Amino acid sequence: MAMSFGKVVQKEIVKEWVKPHSTVMIGGFGGVGNPPTLLDEILSNQIGPLTVICNDTAFPDIGVGKLVCQRLIRKIITSHIGSNPVAGQMMESGELEVEFSPQGTLAERIRAQGVGLGGILVDIGVNNEIVQKEKQVIDLNGKNFLLETPLEADVALILAKKADPFGNLTFEKTARNMNPMMAMAAKTTIVEVEELVEMGELNPEEIIIPGVFVDYIVQSEGVDWKWAWETK
Repeated sequence: MAMSFGKVVQKEIVKEWVKPHSTVMIGGFGGVGNPPTLLDEILSNQIGPLTVICNDTAFPDIGVGKLVCQRLIRKIITSHIGSNPVAGQMMESGELEVEFSPQGTLAERIRAQGVGLGGILVDIGVNNEIVQKEKQVIDLNGKNFLLETPLEADVALILAKKADPFGNLTFEKTARNMNPMMAMAAKTTIVEVEELVEMGELNPEEIIIPGVFVDYIVQSEGVDWKWAWETK
């Protein structure tokens, strides 16, 4: 019996949803979990400048790091850029605007958008005078907290291990990282998937993101961070 995949489209779908000046969430952690086929489509079409929300800037030749090196990102909201020296150079020269957010706070700001919260309260940096000028300080039961606002995006580009026709998703080990939260937080979610399966083949206990959060599915052409690690 031939497979039927209602949400499956070609990789060119990226051009319809990622436009210059778009805000794009990109899953991944040091490149692991970045959706390489979708990112390569942005690269080949030189779509930019973009505002990107991602855990980090990966490496110069892996994942989101390639977008940085091609000067396609104008601003990035991230937890660190240390693994990509090009990102550091661009930040110092003013080519790249970087908004740092502690990793846990970054994840919670994305999750807050996905579940409809107006913000989260954190105590990280609450005693820093510079931070206090940039963020609202809230007194709760005699203790001060910073109000961190949700992060939203026009599009989320994520990587999953398996998907069925409805878009129910499973993830591979640490490649899960930021991907599930981003699928919930963006207006449109495009998933790059390594393996397409028939409806009913996924064990319900395996499903991390239900298909209601998925708009489009693209078959992966290969995950670059896997071969990069294998060749080292």
